[in-house]
Amino acid sequence: MNRVNKFVAALVLMPVLALNNMLSAQTNQSMENKVNTIFNQLTLEQKIGQMTQIASTNGDEVPQYVIDAIKEGRVGSILNAGTPKAIEKIQKIVAKESPNKIPLIIGRDVIHGYKTIFPIPLGQAASWNRKLVETGANIAGKEAYDEGINWTFAPMIDISRDPRWGRIAESLGEDPYLTAELGTAMVVGFQGNELSSEKGRIAACAKHFIGYGATENGKDYNAVSIPDYQLWNTYLPPFKAALDAGVGTFMTAFNDINGIPASANQFLLKEVLREKWNFDGFVVSDWESMSQMINQGYSENLRDVALQSASAQLDMEMVSSAYQKHLKELVESGEIDIEIVNTAVKNILRVKVALGLFEQEYNGVPKDTEILSATHKAEAKKMAIESLVLLKNENILPLKIKNQKIGIVGPLADAPAEQVGTWSLDAVIDEVVTPFNAFQEAFGDQIVFAQGLENARSNKTDQIQATVDAMKGVKDVIVFAGEDAILSGEGHSRAFINLPGAQEALIDALAEADKNIILVVQAGRPLTLGTIEDKVNAILYAWHPGTMGGPAILDVITGKVTPSGKLPVTFPRTLGQVPIYYSSIESGRPANPQMLGIPTGTPLDPVGLTNNYLDVSVTPAYAFGYGLSYTSFSISKPKLSNTELVKGEKISVTVEVKNTGKYEGAEVVQLYIHDKVASYMRPKLELKGFEKVYLAPGESKKVTFEIGDDQLSFFDKNGNVLLEKGKFEIFVGNASDNLASEIITLKDIK
Repeated sequence: MNRVNKFVAALVLMPVLALNNMLSAQTNQSMENKVNTIFNQLTLEQKIGQMTQIASTNGDEVPQYVIDAIKEGRVGSILNAGTPKAIEKIQKIVAKESPNKIPLIIGRDVIHGYKTIFPIPLGQAASWNRKLVETGANIAGKEAYDEGINWTFAPMIDISRDPRWGRIAESLGEDPYLTAELGTAMVVGFQGNELSSEKGRIAACAKHFIGYGATENGKDYNAVSIPDYQLWNTYLPPFKAALDAGVGTFMTAFNDINGIPASANQFLLKEVLREKWNFDGFVVSDWESMSQMINQGYSENLRDVALQSASAQLDMEMVSSAYQKHLKELVESGEIDIEIVNTAVKNILRVKVALGLFEQEYNGVPKDTEILSATHKAEAKKMAIESLVLLKNENILPLKIKNQKIGIVGPLADAPAEQVGTWSLDAVIDEVVTPFNAFQEAFGDQIVFAQGLENARSNKTDQIQATVDAMKGVKDVIVFAGEDAILSGEGHSRAFINLPGAQEALIDALAEADKNIILVVQAGRPLTLGTIEDKVNAILYAWHPGTMGGPAILDVITGKVTPSGKLPVTFPRTLGQVPIYYSSIESGRPANPQMLGIPTGTPLDPVGLTNNYLDVSVTPAYAFGYGLSYTSFSISKPKLSNTELVKGEKISVTVEVKNTGKYEGAEVVQLYIHDKVASYMRPKLELKGFEKVYLAPGESKKVTFEIGDDQLSFFDKNGNVLLEKGKFEIFVGNASDNLASEIITLKDIK
């Protein structure tokens, strides 16, 4: 387009943009008018009621304490409100008998599916597929919406770099950029492009604000220390991305950050979230995270809790009762400005209005619901397939099954309740298709099944020999090992992250019997597999794959589809390496991965000492971004549109990706940068872009990334953006340890 045409196009576009801005302003003003109309009817007690969330119970009946709270205007939200029948009753009591007829926002942990369960979020992150992640959240939201739920506590976008921590399963991994991209996809999946009254849309919640994944020792609810510089560059960016995507709510973390609990942290909640980022949704505490500040030694009593959290502008209290018991007296005494309460209530009402709760009818589950429909299951299977990561393959996969017997072994081969993973509160276990179900349906009598162990944590070995005997005449054995669902998730940290129970003994026995072993690991975290890695022919990491995990694993193992998952988190060789992550800061004495051991009697000589272990390689077992395929790909050396740029300019980085193998497949092309010299030490590598490319054998495609201010800048310790001149190394490849690079220069930006 020439300059004249660009100018004409701009003139044509200007009235359209002006009209859109005007309509948006009118919509916002209309919403604020409605919020103010509702707000002006409320007494102080009723305002505090809107700031209060209580928990109900499962089942069809509504507890009397819930009914009383509704009738007295003492509640604005209910957590775990029960069945659709109970939710219908609750909302009708609100409409008929509450003081101001303000609908309740009904919260539920809809984390990776509602009744159709998708892989755990860490598994979804392994897909590196924004669209699939968005679709999964959309389906989960629709199913929940149809049963009366209008608010979910997802996505969890805590950066998670310690596999001991149970909630790493609920995270999107170790990297800020990948987490931001996929967290944004989840927000859009639940809400659309903004909070709206569209059927099937529910409010999302960005959690946990902030630093929960940095908990010391990998223990849940533990202390957190994060330097300001790292806070801005590592932990805050995914939350800012969720806010930019229109997320309606935030949730505070259980932990402190540098000595100040998240639920009373004025710097984070007031200065960053409200003043710097202009967030106008509402902030909810986590379950009793406010009252637990007493245990943390930060608050003397519930009155103190209410004062501290309200002063930090925390809008809604989950389950505990500090606001309900003490906020009124704090306002009346002048210790809390009434405007803090007013603002909080308007934030909450704004979300309720945007969701269309005042116009919504509650008449039970609609007849046209797609809960657990064939379409939803098909999408869950797609996601499960793309979440599978092939870690090892010694020419055994894909497994060509003709007339031979195939062994299916292991405590997780036919364990539907374990397959759905953590935070699957509403999973319909009878709908879960296990690997054993899938293989038996496909191959019938060719399948020889033996559980091997009583369960995944059993230390009893009495079934192992019988299992080996059952595999007599069977050469290829698929072993389903890993963790049962309860070993990961909230409050479920592990001090050791190897295979639990006697699973290693089972694998040892099969290896000694000279079987070809295909190990399929179902787990909520990275596990250390070093003791058995050399005893198996292939390793397929399946996470906890959800409702359709069985058919997904069948299709990948038999070669109907090619695995394309990539690790969203680094796998350690041993627990002693933890935390290990790809984007660490380089040492002044960089490690020599070849240096292991030291002869007895070696004299101390500081010359040549490096950032090493003596007893294990400093390299990971499997690197961030790693994952094998049945086909092969070539990625050309990156080609730059320019090698120099100044502030405001962009350069393009182009590679050609070619499928050089014999199977259809997908490759994840990954872009990283390294700022070679900066005023603050920068990570060795930082992910700044990725694209998943699907190619037929022999097919090629060009992939282009743009690099400009956003990719080259970073934050100082005060959250100010720094864009510094100098050299940057640009890397492109298919894993963080398999990259080609070029150098660019950011020239003087003055």
